[in-house]
Formats: sequence, structure tokens, C-alpha cells
Amino acid sequence: MKTFCRLNLYLALIHFPVKNKNGETITSAVTNLDLHDIARAARTFGVKRFYVVTPLDDQQDLTRRIISHWVEGYGAKYNPKRKEALSLISVKGEYKDAVKEISLENGMAPVTVATTAGSWDRSLGYEELREKIKQGVPYLLNFGTAWGLSSDFMAKVDYVLDPIEGPGDYNHLSVRSAVSIILDRLISPHKK
Repeated sequence: MKTFCRLNLYLALIHFPVKNKNGETITSAVTNLDLHDIARAARTFGVKRFYVVTPLDDQQDLTRRIISHWVEGYGAKYNPKRKEALSLISVKGEYKDAVKEISLENGMAPVTVATTAGSWDRSLGYEELREKIKQGVPYLLNFGTAWGLSSDFMAKVDYVLDPIEGPGDYNHLSVRSAVSIILDRLISPHKK
């Protein structure tokens, strides 16, 4: 039987500020698949909380309705595993609210790490980050929707994680896929 250990790791799915395909800063829409799949990955890998950050009231309401169905409504009885995963989601209107909540919970601000499909200064490898998150300090791993986190957002984080790269030059994974790959690389016990 496996022993389940929660690390002091948090995730944030950022819907603003992110880029569109032209590099302009936009606010992206929340998608149902992202909520379900990222919550399930977060629960599988022992993440403490999964923040969905969007400034749009209608998107916050939509997200809360989806969560409510699976955590309190018919979906909670129909699929208790989904309830367990979606219970990790916390909706925030601003990124600073997620950081503040983590800071209050831990008595210190989280170390912030951004993910990207490209190279960036202050890049950190998976092995190095894996060792850092074992130390117990809170870490907030940030994922961008649309075409990724804005340059302004990237400039404010403590670290940027090395990108996931395949053998070719195509590099445009769904955020759901990227979250699962990155969590596996950082947390799975078989990884060195």
C-alpha cells in the first residue's frame, strides 16, 4: 500500500494576464476540461490546492457552478473520486489573492514558479525544483492558459521552470497535458 504524502505545493491556472497568439495580453475563458483534468492530476500528485484565477465574474460563477455540481450536487454522489479532486479547487479573482491565502496558511509567502513553452531567464530544472519542494517551503506553480503567461507576469515570479520539449520544434501542449507531465517529473518517486 502506498503512503500518500502531501507536499507544500500549490497550483494556479492563470486566465489573466495571458497572451493570445499575437502576443497581446488578454483574459482567457475557463474550460470545463481544464478544471476536471488538472484537479485530478493535482489530487493524484498530492497538491494542496489548485487555484483558478480569473477576473471575470461570469467565469468565476461558471467555475463555481461546475465545482458545486461535483462537490455538493448529484455529481458528488455519482462520482466520489471526482468530488475528492474538484474539492481542491479555489476560485480567485486576482493572483495576489491566491498568494495571500497561501501566505496566511503557511506564515510565509510561497516561492512562485512559472511554466512556459519557451526558454526564459531564471530557469530552473526539474531535478533542482524537485529538491527544493521537498524542503517544506510553500511553492506555487503557475500555468498559463491561451498562449501562455504574459511577460509582465513572468517577470514577477521567483523562477521559471524549464520547458517540456519533444524531439521536434512543435511545442504547444494543452495546459492539462503540461500540468500532468510536470507534476509527474517533479513528484513521482521513480524520477531521479
